[in-house]
Amino acid sequence: MSERLDMLGVLNEPAETAARGILGWLLCRRLDDGRVLRGRIVETEAYAGESDAASHAYKGRRSPRNEAMFGPPGTAYVYFTYGMHWCLNVVCAAEGDPQAVLLRAVEPVDGVEAMERLRLGNPKAARSLAANKVASGPARVCAAFGLDRSWNGLDLLAKKECGPDAWLELGSPVGQILAGPRVGIDRAGEPWVSAPLRFGVEGSKSLSRKFG
Repeated sequence: MSERLDMLGVLNEPAETAARGILGWLLCRRLDDGRVLRGRIVETEAYAGESDAASHAYKGRRSPRNEAMFGPPGTAYVYFTYGMHWCLNVVCAAEGDPQAVLLRAVEPVDGVEAMERLRLGNPKAARSLAANKVASGPARVCAAFGLDRSWNGLDLLAKKECGPDAWLELGSPVGQILAGPRVGIDRAGEPWVSAPLRFGVEGSKSLSRKFG
């Protein structure tokens, strides 16, 4: 209960603050066979809701696709992009205020071999990426943890005792945090294209791309 309250304390904040605050947390996924995958969150992007031209909820847009964004902090918002990739966001701020944090990169901690097989969609697949790059990028995060639209709306702060599940855990504090513009939002225009709302852990080899 204490851990949940601590995480809620971070996620009850606006997206920019929450995106910094969850760096170092662990994304966890229990597979059907009971194995648990864990990865350290090392890169995020903040989406500030109705005022943010790059947000799916810009100007109060609300639809079945983005309904999860209006839920309580800690809710998973999973969406499909480019016709081929799933992306995972953690809803933050107050319920009804559609702000969210995109998980851009996760550094594998436990189960990297299983992550690679999930990412490639082949239970017998050989490694095709360096271990630190398996979940480097938002599409790779979902692929490596086997997350798709069926996980949309999940309470990521509520860990089940058994069965397939995904959740967040508090991790260790991070050092220097890097900041820069978000990726792939050119259509949003200024000031959003240049706003430093992408954050990363300095020195991590799992970042999706360089800062600066």
